[in-house]
Order: sequence, then structure tokens, then C-alpha cells
Amino acid sequence: ALRLGGPQPVAHRAGTSNQFIYVPLGVGVIIPPWNFPLAIAVGMTMAAVVTGNTTILKPSSLTPAIAARFVDLCAEAGMPAGVVNFLGGPGEEVGMGLVAHPRVRFISFTGSREVGELIYRTASVVAPGQKWLKRVVAEMGGKNAIVVDETADLDAAATAVAASAFGFGGQKCSACSRLIVVDSVHDRLVDLVIERTRKIRIGDPRDFTNDLGALASADQKRTAERYIAIAHEEGKVVYGPGVPVPETGHYVAPHIVTEVASRSRLGQEEIFGPVLSVIRAADFDDAIRIANDTDFGLTGAVFSRDEARLARAVEEYQCGNLYLNRKCTGAFVGVEPFGGFNLVRAQTKVGGPLDLPLLLCPCRPRSGKRYD
Repeated sequence: ALRLGGPQPVAHRAGTSNQFIYVPLGVGVIIPPWNFPLAIAVGMTMAAVVTGNTTILKPSSLTPAIAARFVDLCAEAGMPAGVVNFLGGPGEEVGMGLVAHPRVRFISFTGSREVGELIYRTASVVAPGQKWLKRVVAEMGGKNAIVVDETADLDAAATAVAASAFGFGGQKCSACSRLIVVDSVHDRLVDLVIERTRKIRIGDPRDFTNDLGALASADQKRTAERYIAIAHEEGKVVYGPGVPVPETGHYVAPHIVTEVASRSRLGQEEIFGPVLSVIRAADFDDAIRIANDTDFGLTGAVFSRDEARLARAVEEYQCGNLYLNRKCTGAFVGVEPFGGFNLVRAQTKVGGPLDLPLLLCPCRPRSGKRYD
């Protein structure tokens, strides 16, 4: 087990006494997203608390009540006052005000690349009275791809693609946004994905017979509809138009778009909605190249019966969490450290061995000569 409390292992020299100790950083700002308003808020906050820090939890404006209740439960459980604090409000004012505050030592953020980059820029400015450089731990979206070659089990791949792309309305950082298919099985796989998607029941999520509920907000619906309009310009929409959805609520039907170019907006930009871009690859080598042709790299999956190709994917596919012959969503908590590659994840992976040390400061090394 990784032990962070007490003296850490160091080299020793005769006649000297060396000591290396971690101490908490101090005050941290926790900014979780709205799509997992309890799980991510709890994980980010408790990681800071167990390493001895105090926290200010600034939730998304879409889900403040869940975060507020979590803070209340911490108090009811005996958490000392002032360790976990709640501060809601608009991100542009409250969130960025906290990021810029000179007494804040670190920021833990999960959200969009745009906001994450703004947090980095703001946190890099040393304010009057500030004696440290702030640490930022951030996860910033994804443009995840599932690669399918000609040897794959196409039925299994189609089921995984539909679940990964349209589960939770595509509003997951790990959702499949791109399906990259080797040309020889492209048409057959698209037909199978459409077949699976037709079976998705759309409606009120309080009715457990439904599979797909409304999107989180009017803004999310507008964003999805904007990309659907782009899809009609950049590709061929083969499923979605005319699919009935409830009139009340922010519902958007799943959309499947073929003939998408890798460098197009549909091939590059995070949508965070139920829109799947299908990209045709010449062969497996081309498919891996396309999968890596993005600024993002959170999750990915490869469907193939060729063991050599799967081994190559492990080495060459640039993503934080790669799944072989299964969907690209649904990491097992406590088993699979989670985090991305390239511009997705700054610092380390949640649940990995280097995660908690980011919230500590090795600021009390001691080395001195002992005179006998």
C-alpha cells in the first residue's frame, strides 16, 4: 500500500540524518461537473480531505442542491466545521473568483476544455500576498473513439457502440463520440448500430422502462441541435430525423452520422450529446491513426479478434483508459484508475498511485550532518 503519512523513504549517507515528510497543501477549490453531481463531487472533495486539506466545494449551477446536501451529510457525520465548505453561484463570478484568490493553494476541476484552460490561465497569475504557485488538477472532456476491424464480433461491437454513444444521452466524459470502422465491414456495422439504436426507448427516466431521458438543460439541447445541423453539412445523417421524442423537456433523439471526415468539426469537437460520428478507415493502421488524430484522449475501445492488433492498440492508441472488446464507458470504481491523455487530463489518473500526492506538498525535507 502507498503510505503518505510519516517519513518517506530516502537515501542515507553516513554521518547524516535525512527526513522527507509530506504536508497538506492547504485550501483547495473543488469544481465538479453536473453530469455526475454526487460521485465526482464526493471523490474530488474526499481526496483533498484525506490528505489533510480544507475545501471549498463550488458545484455546477445546474446541480447545487446535491452538492449542498453532501456538505450537510459531512457535518452530520462529524466532519469538523470548516473542512468541507459549500459556495454556490455562477462559475464566471464565484468559480473564477475562488480560482484567483491568493489564499487558495490548489484547484480540482472536471469540465470542459474551454473552462479548464481558463482556470489554468487564471491560476498561473501570482496575486499580491500569494506565496506559492497554485496546483491545478483537471479533467477536460473527450472525443472518444471505438475502433472496429474486419475480424471483430460485429454484433458485440454494435451493442457496445450504441450503449457507449447514447447512454445518458452521450453526456459522459467517456461517451463514444466517434466510431472508426475498417471499410470492408463499415456498412454492415452501421446497419447493426442503427438496429440497436432503434430499440432505445426515449422518455421520462422515472419510468424505468425508458432508456434515454432528456438532456440536462436547454443549453445542452441547443448544443446538440447545433451539431445535428452541422452533421447535415459535414456528413450523411442516417438515423435520427423523425424519431419521436416527448414534446415537454429537453429531449433529443439519438443521431448517427456517416461519411464524417476525421478533421471536420464532427470529427474533432466534443458534443456531449447523443450524436455519433462514423468515420471510415482504410485498414487497422489507418483506424488507429484516425483515433489518435484528436487533441483529446480520455477513453477508447478496440474490437478485434486479432491478438497482435490488440497488443498494438495497447501500445499505440493514445488514450487514458483503453478497453478491448467492450464498451468505452463504465470504468469500475476502485479497480481502474481513470484519466486521460493529451489535453484531456492534467496531472494524473484518479485512483492511480500518484493521485493523492498531488494534493500534498513535500515541503519539509530535512537533511543535516550529525556530529558525534
